[in-house]
Parts: sequence; structure tokens; C-alpha cells
Amino acid sequence: MATAFDKQIANRNFLSPIGFKFTLAKYPKVDFFSQSANIPEISLGTAIQPSYLKNLDVPGEKITYGDFRLSFIVDENMENYTAIHKWITGLGFPETTQQYKTQITNVDGQQDINEGFSDGTLHILNSNFNDTIRVKFQDLFPVSLGSLEFQANEGDYNYFTAEVLFKYTVYNFLDTLGKPL
Repeated sequence: MATAFDKQIANRNFLSPIGFKFTLAKYPKVDFFSQSANIPEISLGTAIQPSYLKNLDVPGEKITYGDFRLSFIVDENMENYTAIHKWITGLGFPETTQQYKTQITNVDGQQDINEGFSDGTLHILNSNFNDTIRVKFQDLFPVSLGSLEFQANEGDYNYFTAEVLFKYTVYNFLDTLGKPL
């Protein structure tokens, strides 16, 4: 027979706001020195069910996901910053259509629209800095990359951080073995 204690949460450690890292499948060699990230909001639309007394809200059929924001420290060679910059300009091709063709060409030389997207994973870490949950974003693509402000009169020595805003198709929670929760 189950007791009230059996229904309690087994792990009583709290989730730490500093326990995370982000990886991007498209750029595995570019380590994002993540400073902040979010698990975006999710909302379910509603439908109205007419009734002779009062219209009733019922669960709808469309889910809306918020944007994924990632703030990261820019490395000295600007590899992580320029990777996102090149990705955005490849999708938006501001100078020539060749930029888009290059962006969607895979390693075999074939054009594939899916090359414009990448999966990304937000790793949620426990108090020992081991993965506990992974938030997998499918079909990420950047839509905004923050500016870098150079200032010669800067008194303190601060490292550059940049923010990138991603759109995506869906995100799911996975366990440490990659199985859906």
C-alpha cells in the first residue's frame, strides 16, 4: 500500500540557475560559452464551445512556442559569433543568392533546405554538473544576433557577450539517454 511519503519527490535538491550548457549540432566545434538561456514559454490555444448559458473555453489544437534566447561569451577569435553571423547571412543572402545556395548545400554538394536548420540541446545539469534533463530544440535557425560595442575607455575588463535569438519547430524534454520524458 502506497503511503503519502511514496508520493513525494525523491530528489530534494533544487534546480540551480547556473547548471546548464548549450550545444548546437550544426557547429559541434564551436563551443558556446553560455551565460544565459531560457526554456521558452509554451501556450495552448483555446476554442470556444457555444452553450446556451455561457460560452466555454476548451483546449484548442495549436501550440505556440516562445523564442529561444541564448547569451554567450564571445571567444577571442570570434568563432562562435561569426558562425551565427554567417548562418544568418546565409539564410538572408543580403549580397548574392550564392550565399543562400552555400548555406543549404550539404557536405556531399547537394542542395538541401534542411541545411538551413540545426538541432540544439540545452543540457540541464545537476549539483554535480552532470546532465539530468536535455531540452532538445528541433530545426533551430537564428533570426537575431546582438551587436558588439567596442569602447577604448572601458574601465573594467569585461568580456564581450552576445545574444542570439532562435526560432524552431518544437522542443522536447529528454532523459540522459535521449529518451522522451
